Amino acid sequence: MPPPSRRLAVIIGTLTALLAAGPAAATGAHAATGCRVAHTVPSRCPGGATADVAVTGLGPADPMATVAAMEPGWNLGNTLDAIPDETAWGNPLTTRELLRHVRAQGYRSIRLPVTWSNHHGPAPDHTIDAAWLARVRQIVDWSLDEGLYVMVNLHHDSWQWLNVTPTDTARYTALWSQIAAEFRDHSSKLVFESINEPQFTGTADDAENYRVLAGLNATFVDLVRASGGGNATRLLVLPTLHTNADQGRLDALLAEIDALDDPYLAATVHFYGYWPFSVNIAGGIRYDATVEADLVGTFDRVHDTFVARGIPVVIGEWALLNWDHNRPGVIERGEFLKFLEAVGHHARARQLTTMLWDAGQFLDRTTLTWRDQGVHDMLRASWTTRSGTASADRVYLPRTGRITARSLTLHPNGLTFAGLTGLRAGTDYTVAGTTLTLTAAALTRLAGDRAYGVNRSIEARFSAGVPWRIDIITADPPVQSAATGGTTSFAIPTRFRGDQLATMEARYADGSPAGPANWTSYKEFWQHFRPDYATGRILLTPEFFAEVTDGPVTLTFHFWSGARTTYRLVRSGTSITGSPA
Repeated sequence: MPPPSRRLAVIIGTLTALLAAGPAAATGAHAATGCRVAHTVPSRCPGGATADVAVTGLGPADPMATVAAMEPGWNLGNTLDAIPDETAWGNPLTTRELLRHVRAQGYRSIRLPVTWSNHHGPAPDHTIDAAWLARVRQIVDWSLDEGLYVMVNLHHDSWQWLNVTPTDTARYTALWSQIAAEFRDHSSKLVFESINEPQFTGTADDAENYRVLAGLNATFVDLVRASGGGNATRLLVLPTLHTNADQGRLDALLAEIDALDDPYLAATVHFYGYWPFSVNIAGGIRYDATVEADLVGTFDRVHDTFVARGIPVVIGEWALLNWDHNRPGVIERGEFLKFLEAVGHHARARQLTTMLWDAGQFLDRTTLTWRDQGVHDMLRASWTTRSGTASADRVYLPRTGRITARSLTLHPNGLTFAGLTGLRAGTDYTVAGTTLTLTAAALTRLAGDRAYGVNRSIEARFSAGVPWRIDIITADPPVQSAATGGTTSFAIPTRFRGDQLATMEARYADGSPAGPANWTSYKEFWQHFRPDYATGRILLTPEFFAEVTDGPVTLTFHFWSGARTTYRLVRSGTSITGSPA
C-alpha cells in the first residue's frame, strides 16, 4: 500500500470540506474536496456502470474524482505539438467551434500536446515566445469555457532535446516554471503532464532511465507546487518510461509517486494495442484472443499497480497505430470496432480514464464531422455500455451460381440478441446458440443483381449498445497479371472483383521469410505493400525491396473473402519481373 500520509490527506480534506459545506455539498461515490465550480462526475460503480453525480464546494479536487470526471478524453493531436507550428502537420488552426463540437459529442476532457522546442529563446532564460504562450493559453481558456477538463504537457521535447543524457534540466525547469506561472490561477480543471513518452539516450540500462525520469518528475512536481496559487494542489500527471505499461515500468513510477508523497498526483500510460494487430504485420489481422489478452493484461496491471492503491490513471493516448483515413484498409473496420468496444468496456471495469489519440483520423476538423460515424457511435456507446458484435461484418457471395446459406458467430458480450433489421426470424435467418445463419433465400434477395462489391447492409441488434452492421458482398477470386518494374516502382495488376486485401506473405525459395521484418513471412500492410482499388493494382514499396535479395520470391496474397493468390517475383539488381504462379 502507498504511504498513508498521502492518501490520508485526501480523505481528511474531503471529509472536512463535506462537513463544512453541509449535506448538499456533494452526492455519489466521488465527492470532491470542493471544486471551485459545480461540475458533474461520472461515478463508477462495480461492474463498470456509471452515473452522473453533482460535485460542488471550494478548494482542490480529490484526484480520483478529477480523473473520473475527465472520462472520456480526446487529444488535439498533431496540432500544438506539430513542428514547427500549429498547422505544419496538416491540421487547420484550432477554433473554439471545434472545441465546442468535441464537448457536444460527449467528451469531457481534452489533452493539449504542446511542443515548446521551437518557441523559446536561448539559455539561460529559455523565454517562451509571448505569441506562442498566448496561443496555448487561448486554446486552454476556450476549452475550459466549453466545460472541458484540459491536460497540457511538454510533448515532442521528449525526443528533440530532453532525451539526451545528462538531461538539460535547466531548460526543462525554465519551461515548466514559465508554464506554471502563466496558469497558476487557472481552474483546477486544468492539469499538467510532466512529459510525453519520456525516453533517454546515453544511459546504461533501464535502472538508470528510471533514475533520470524520477529526477525530472520530482523537479516538475516541486517547481509547480512552489509556484503557488492553484498550482499548490493542481492535479499533476506523471508518465512511466516511454508511457509503457510493462510491470517493471509501472513499479518504477509507483516508487516515484510513493517517494513524492503528494496527494494530488496521477499516473499515465499509453495504449495502442497488440502491436502486430495495431499495424497489421505478422498475420495480425483480427481482434482475436491474443489481442484481447494483451488489452486485458495491460489494463489489469495498470489498475492493480495504481488504481487499487488510490492513484488515478489516465490512458493519455490510445487507438490503433495504423487506423487512418489516409491509409484505408490497413485495419479491417469490423475488427477495429471490436477493439473499440473492448477498450471501452475494460477501461470502465478497471476505472481507467481514456483519451483518444486523434491526429485527424477520427474527426474532420474542417467540416466538424466524423470520418466514420459508425466508429464514433461505437466509441460513444462504449463509454456507458457494451455492444454486441460477430465473428465478421462481411458475408461474401459468388457472382454466379447458386447461393447457399452462410453462418456467423454472434458475440453478444453479455447482451441478448434481438434480431436482424428488416429480416424475419425463422424465414430469413435462424439462431442456434451463438450461431447466426442467413438462409439462401434471404441472401439471394439481398444480393440483388449481384454486382461486384457491397449489395446490401443489414444490422444485428442486441439488447443494448449499437447494432452490428453486416455487409452482403458479391466477390469472385481476384485475378493478377504479369508485370515488370524496378525496386523503386513496382505494381501488380490486380482485378479485385469485389474482394478486399487482408495481408501479404513473402518467402524465398527455401521457404524462409523474405523482405523486411524477416522474423515473419507476413509483411506490414501499407509500409511494404498496399492496394489501389481505383486503378486495379497492388503496390510493392521501395521499403519492401530494400531488404529483398536477388533471386525468386513467392508472394501469397490473402483476401477477406478467404481467397488467395500466389505471385512469383524475380529480382535482379534493381529490376523486378513478376507473374502469377
